[in-house]
Amino acid sequence: MEIGIVSTGIYLPEKRMTATEIAEEANLPVHVVKEKMGITKKPIPGENDHTVAMGIKAAKTALANGKVDAKKVDLIISIGEEHKEYPLWTSAIKIQEEIGAHHAWGFDVALRCGTTIMALQIAKAMMQTDPAIHTVLLAGGYRNNDLIDYSNERTRFMFNLAAGGGALILQRNCTKNILLASHMITDGSFSEDVIVPVGGTMKPLTKEHIEQGLYRLDVPDPTGMKARLEQKSLQHFLKVIRRSLEKSGYTEKEIDYIAMLHMKKSAHDYVLNELGLAEEQSIYLHEYGHIGQIDQILSLELAAKEGKLKRGDIVVLVSAGIGYAWGATTIIWGEAEVE
Repeated sequence: MEIGIVSTGIYLPEKRMTATEIAEEANLPVHVVKEKMGITKKPIPGENDHTVAMGIKAAKTALANGKVDAKKVDLIISIGEEHKEYPLWTSAIKIQEEIGAHHAWGFDVALRCGTTIMALQIAKAMMQTDPAIHTVLLAGGYRNNDLIDYSNERTRFMFNLAAGGGALILQRNCTKNILLASHMITDGSFSEDVIVPVGGTMKPLTKEHIEQGLYRLDVPDPTGMKARLEQKSLQHFLKVIRRSLEKSGYTEKEIDYIAMLHMKKSAHDYVLNELGLAEEQSIYLHEYGHIGQIDQILSLELAAKEGKLKRGDIVVLVSAGIGYAWGATTIIWGEAEVE
């Protein structure tokens, strides 16, 4: 049974934060933001660009792009962020209501910026084992940029966080954009390296916390995290890519396009070089920053619009999320060959 991607949808806020503005907020030279961090500008939320609301807009676009009736959707998996309109809120059910998917059911999943890759694996497995699930919508939004304090040097590697929404529609027995194997790695030794230190049960949120600006992302041990992460991160990127390809019956030499999350330019180039790929076989998201788990969907859409994808191409989506988690999924692009 083949599972394929029928369509994608992206929503980006109109508002932008430029490299110059980031540099001013962070007291950094502009060239560091542009060249080292790899950001020329990034979308940030406007007044009504709430997390789930952006996912809903992307979902409606994906439905329209794929000419899919919302009433035909069987399952909705929300791939958005924990930072959303309300706490303790199942956003998939809100998406269901807003798009009119009255015959579907839904649930939320979370693996930070690795969520989309994980959700693709979950959706495929559920579709293969439950004959009642024919069409699945993955949708969500992201605006964790709200949780960044640009004066905090410890979080400098997250100054690229941006905002937007993304969606994918999967169908059983779809004859295009065939979803192959995924591979995931998680490493719990990093589980408390990037946190919002207040607002949970350990330290319930207080007025003083808000006044002190503590309800933001922070890195308690930046030196230790950097030393440990440098030993593992890029190698884990390469490992999940290679294992996803291997499980799919391919090798890195057969990659035609790789949809990567936004990260510093040197790391992006390192992955391409290690895989023997040219710069044009990926898109560096310097005009978008890092929209979390939406990056892979955005990269796919941009690649399709720029004519970088053709029938039969081997496409790999790759992600990494704080926690830390790495993941990759392999896709055969375009209409399947008729035997």
